[in-house]
Amino acid sequence: MASGPSTKRVNVAALRGKLRVIAIKENVELCPWADVVYGCDAAWWRNGNGFPKYAGLKVCATGRLTSRFPDIRVIGISDPSSDKLVLAEKGKVGSGGNSGFQALNMAVQFGARRILLIGYDMNDHYGVHWYGRAQGNGRSNPAEWNFRRWRQAFATAAVQLQQAGVEVLNASEFSVLTCFPKVTLDEALAKWA
Repeated sequence: MASGPSTKRVNVAALRGKLRVIAIKENVELCPWADVVYGCDAAWWRNGNGFPKYAGLKVCATGRLTSRFPDIRVIGISDPSSDKLVLAEKGKVGSGGNSGFQALNMAVQFGARRILLIGYDMNDHYGVHWYGRAQGNGRSNPAEWNFRRWRQAFATAAVQLQQAGVEVLNASEFSVLTCFPKVTLDEALAKWA
């Protein structure tokens, strides 16, 4: 579950008990019962004081936080400039330039064979995030050049995922990603019942 504006238009409560959920950053507010919370950047974890009330698996991409927040697990990014998924080397993910790409990569490494994308809008036509612009020390907001890189990274990933036999559906209403079939949440749940 990414942070695009379409996330707020999805009944995320319908996922509970039906699908495993990786909540990216602020999305933990919408589904505090998520199985995993992931944020690649240290600033987000520091601004949230490590999210002490969240009881699930916490994962970040920097080891600099582990002394302050020992309950956060670290996953490595293979190459910050790489926009390909890492499928063979467990514990490392491709960058893709964003937490959503990295969370997708993690889901595959966790063994997911079917993945539903929520909030993967990849444009700012309706706003950058469902919660507005990121605030806080060290936080940033994507620009159009980020979105272009991200869309290309997902297009590359789509080929890799198809070859690996992983089905990905996109339930992000405002998404401009064309590399995965678009569905509603209800359609995805019915298909995977």
